[in-house]
Amino acid sequence: MSEPAPPTDDQLPTDDQLPTDHQLLDLLAALSLEDKVRLLTGASFWTTHTAPGIGLREMVLSDGPAGVRGLGFDERDTSVSLPSGSCLGAAWDVDLAHRFGLALASQARDKGVHVVLGPTLNLHRTPYGGRHFEALSEDPLLTGELGAAIVRGVQAGGVAACPKHYVANDSETDRMTVDVLLDEQPLHEVYLAPFETTVRSEAWLVMSAYNGVNGATMTESPL
Repeated sequence: MSEPAPPTDDQLPTDDQLPTDHQLLDLLAALSLEDKVRLLTGASFWTTHTAPGIGLREMVLSDGPAGVRGLGFDERDTSVSLPSGSCLGAAWDVDLAHRFGLALASQARDKGVHVVLGPTLNLHRTPYGGRHFEALSEDPLLTGELGAAIVRGVQAGGVAACPKHYVANDSETDRMTVDVLLDEQPLHEVYLAPFETTVRSEAWLVMSAYNGVNGATMTESPL
């Protein structure tokens, strides 16, 4: 698959060019039900559907916890490997996290990627977590502050950040089917806290987790 050309500076909207909520509602109203449903699915593993009638272009997404993968899964599409999230967390350096985000944005634009699927805001709740290397720490305060700085860095580079996996996705085993049972206090003070901090930094997207929480899968959870 050939990669799309990276966005140029003149293709990035300025603040006064961004549509208002009313304009977005008008655009959605112009779509058929079929077109609206299509927006909720992928055109491919990494790309979204277009909607030419309202000027909506394809959006290219890529994993980005330790560098931007691009559209490939093997050595034919090489990437710069950045330090893992756990390494970044050990530094407790907000400025470094911001520069990390800027580096991710630069890589993304080189690869024609519009959305970096990161940072990972899940917590080191057990040493057996198979993807803990890409998460920042066991501490919700540290994770939130560094996650917010990464988001600001990525989006300052004209690329969308997508913090993940919302929420309580701290085990890779059976993550598609596991139901995490949590009391309200740890849910809000531990698991939700990093996402609240990061969303306040105006992350453009948030990725839901596959797991359930207290009986509801996160894709349909009231959380």
